[in-house]
Amino acid sequence: MNYPAYPTYKESGVPWLGKVPEHWNVKSARFDYVIQLGKMLQPEASSPLDQETLYLKAQHVQWESVKIKELPKMWASKSDRNKYGVHDGDLLVCEGGDVGRAGIVRNPPEATIIQNALHRVRSRNADLRYLMFVLEHAATQDWFEILCNRSTIAHFTGEKFGALQIPTPPLPEQTTIADFLDRETGRIDTLIEKKRRLIGLLREKRSAMISRTVARGLPSEAAREFGLEPHTRFRDSGIEWLGEVPEGWEVTKVQYLSRFKGGSTPLTTEDRYWQDGSIPWVSPKDMKNARIIDTIDHLTSAGVAECASGLVASGHVLIVVRSGILRHTLPVALNSVPVALNQDMRAFVLNKNKMISKYLRWLIDGNQKALLEEWRKAGTTVESIEMEYVLSSSLPTPPISEQTAIATYLDRETAKIDKLINKVEQAIERLREYRTTLITAAVTGKIDVCYVAESTGQFGLAAEEAETYG
Repeated sequence: MNYPAYPTYKESGVPWLGKVPEHWNVKSARFDYVIQLGKMLQPEASSPLDQETLYLKAQHVQWESVKIKELPKMWASKSDRNKYGVHDGDLLVCEGGDVGRAGIVRNPPEATIIQNALHRVRSRNADLRYLMFVLEHAATQDWFEILCNRSTIAHFTGEKFGALQIPTPPLPEQTTIADFLDRETGRIDTLIEKKRRLIGLLREKRSAMISRTVARGLPSEAAREFGLEPHTRFRDSGIEWLGEVPEGWEVTKVQYLSRFKGGSTPLTTEDRYWQDGSIPWVSPKDMKNARIIDTIDHLTSAGVAECASGLVASGHVLIVVRSGILRHTLPVALNSVPVALNQDMRAFVLNKNKMISKYLRWLIDGNQKALLEEWRKAGTTVESIEMEYVLSSSLPTPPISEQTAIATYLDRETAKIDKLINKVEQAIERLREYRTTLITAAVTGKIDVCYVAESTGQFGLAAEEAETYG
């Protein structure tokens, strides 16, 4: 980070600050800020004069901003609305949960108040935006972990907040620093958002390629590469979500393609089933990757033998059949090692003369939404897949040689896209790190922001430097 430093520094006496510029003060937050903890939740009226009142709670406060839509209500008196009310420009700081998280509230609905999980901060003679960035720096240094004793339930009480030692430049300098960080972090955030949109486009491209290939075959050039003739004639599959498939492909009910293997959860009180276990035991929480190599929990051989779990040999398609995750997605994976399953999982045991595992995994991956709608059991409180629906559904069934070619092609082409996505994600992470470093350097006086503003007549150098990180 190529910025000038201040001429001289002094020890701040605060571990998470280190040295600060010679002319800065370090003092308790209560001297420059008025800190008000919010109102305890009141679910019922305690007086005929009480009114239902919109309120903000900790989950509404994000770093640097506050969500103000679809707010809940509690009962409050007129004096409560005066005492705990929020105005445009107030700083809200989390007292519990992610303690210290702080954001400026903009244009809140009239008569909105805060719950007692939040502090409302107003200025005596300081810039609230500067304090917000100081708190952000303190969070990155894990200072709230120490201050709030996270070995118990963490609370950033008003007393702790008021006693927090704050680096305090003169007010005009606070404002200059806040302006600098508003502008430069905004530009960095714009870069990050552009990269997120690029990731979205890459994922859409990946999904479309999978869906098209498993249902209509390889592109012409790829087909010839694998010694296949490109498809030029298609027929209606008879399946609404599938549409047309190449002539020569079968459409087969799953009951003729596969049987299923399930699992169970051995008694957790029996150490001999779990202690020092080495056999991967797959549950929905392990289904985050396309290949299962290891799992969070493991069984012993006794756990597998005595609890009806059984082993699933490597190379099978695994799906989740009961989990809240099925509201949004249908996780599917291949196990690269022998595994046991819990009761919320199933393994396809395929007729290998009809379908191979690698093709089926891509087929499910590329048609998750349609298959969820067809397989999911309706009217239950817990999201689940009805195996009867799965068995009675139909899937496209190309010749085995073509299934193998499609799977190989998709392995290769998605790997290219995944590599690009990973590269962009790494760039986003570098930008985030740079953003954090910039905030830290500005609020602790490691860079002379006033000199930058005076010498350049404008800001923007940080964003230009950030481009090199992205």
